[in-house]
Amino acid sequence: QVQLVESGGGLVQPGGSLRLSCAASGFTFSTHTMSWYRQAPGKERELVASISSTGGSTNYGDRAKGRFTISRDNGKKTVYLQMNSLKPEDTAVYYCKATGFLALWGQGTLVTVSS
Repeated sequence: QVQLVESGGGLVQPGGSLRLSCAASGFTFSTHTMSWYRQAPGKERELVASISSTGGSTNYGDRAKGRFTISRDNGKKTVYLQMNSLKPEDTAVYYCKATGFLALWGQGTLVTVSS
């Protein structure tokens, strides 16, 4: 089956850290750009970070720059998002996306930053 499955979301206190994972199956992961998007209640979906097929190039949205790190392991067909210094404003559903021969979205994982 062709799918992306996110994991690692949950409840975390402000200033804490989480590592999200997105496991891919059913397509050639190593040829696809991978991205993380997020959508908070009442807000538009926004790009958090993206990484090229080889991992040689990364791009970050303004709100993620300096706090989040995207990485990938093509052998494990997994992309990660390390999130540090989390703020309540980071609360959102985080989605994994593959772009290349196909465009594919994961189901999302909820991150809640709250005391």
